[in-house]
Order: sequence, then structure tokens, then C-alpha cells
Amino acid sequence: MQSEPVTKFDNQGIELGLRDLLLNALTVSSGAIDAISFLALGKVFSAFMTGNIVFFGLRVAGASHAPGGVAIFASVAAFAVGVYLSTRIVKVSKTPGIWSQRVTVALGVSLIPHAVFVVVWLACNGQPSTDIAHVLLGSWAMAMGMQSAAVRTLRVEGVFTTAATATIIFLVGDFANWSATVTERRRLAGVLVSLFVGATAGGLLLVHAHIYAASLPFVITVVTVATASIVLREKTTVG
Repeated sequence: MQSEPVTKFDNQGIELGLRDLLLNALTVSSGAIDAISFLALGKVFSAFMTGNIVFFGLRVAGASHAPGGVAIFASVAAFAVGVYLSTRIVKVSKTPGIWSQRVTVALGVSLIPHAVFVVVWLACNGQPSTDIAHVLLGSWAMAMGMQSAAVRTLRVEGVFTTAATATIIFLVGDFANWSATVTERRRLAGVLVSLFVGATAGGLLLVHAHIYAASLPFVITVVTVATASIVLREKTTVG
């Protein structure tokens, strides 16, 4: 007895599922990055810009335990540059799809600052001076800016991969209206879990395998780019 052929709907479901897995992977990466940045690079984030703006306010207020102003500026400025570059690469397609090839290109370019971070981290044996820490913050923040802008063009509601506030709003808000589908709720919950997993993994590596901590986000992004390049070609169906 011959099996029934896979329908177009089935293919789209598989592609949407893979897209969500890749978004979760990128969220794990950003969670690890922020954990490592905060613990090892002067209590400043590379992806969570809301936290950095708050830190800057504390710095201006003269709070004694606020992070350094140069570190905060390096992260925020580099993130903005990353967003600008990625936006120029991706641009919003008039025909939104499951995963644009331009998103893959932008994530591929983000591997350059990722690689710079890994090389510099290894060169200083994972013990950067203050000045080197600023360079590392800038490298990772640029990569996170590029990732954020690229993912934004996918138009996946409530998913940003570098911040959880909006995701929590969408997920918890749905409990009041119950308007989202099971798949959408699973997607939003997956992002929150992924951020937690990434932060935990980054922290564990920093404590138990310090020198290898920086490799995790780089490897995750490489795998994401490679998978998207091979499996997710230009699609024209939104889900």
C-alpha cells in the first residue's frame, strides 16, 4: 500500500516548525550572550538594550554600583549600528514569507562580529582588560543588533529573540482573550524557555569552562545560518 504524498500544507507546517526552532536557537544564543556579557564584561548587556538604558540612567544619577558609561555606550551604539546594517541588508520584502534569504544573509554577516569576539576572547584567555571588554561588548552588541533587525522582518508576532518583555505581554495577554492558537502559544513559550536555557548555559560555561563560553553563541548562529541556507529557501507563505 503506497503512502499518501506529502501535501503543500504539510510542507508549510514543517517549514514553520523549523523556523520556530531556529528562532528558539537564536534566543538561546542571545540568552547566553547576555549572561556572559553581564558576568564577565562589566555588568552590561549585549542584547538587552532596555537594561542598558536603565543602567545609563543609574550612571547619570551617580549610583555607586552602576556599570561604566563607556561600556554602556559601546554596547548601545554597536547594537544600533548592527540594526542599521542588518536593515540595509534585509529590507522588508513586499511578499513576506516564512524565512527570507536576506535574513539568512544578514545572520551570516553577523557571524563576523561573533567571530571577532571569539578570537579576542581566546587571545586574552577569557580575561579581558577593561578596554578589551569594551571591544568585546561592541562586537557582540553589533551581532545582536543584526540578529534583532533580521528576525523583526520575519513578522513573527511577539518574537524578538533578544528580549522577553513583549513575548510575556503577548503570551499572558492571550490568557485574557484566548485568541492565539496552540501553535502560537507554544512558540511564545518556547522563546521564553529558550532565553532561560541560554542564560543558564552561558552561566554554566562561564563558571565551569570559562575559555569556551564565547563559542556557544557562535556555534549556534553558524548552525542556524547553515540550516536556513540548506532547508529554508525563499518562501512566500506566512504562518
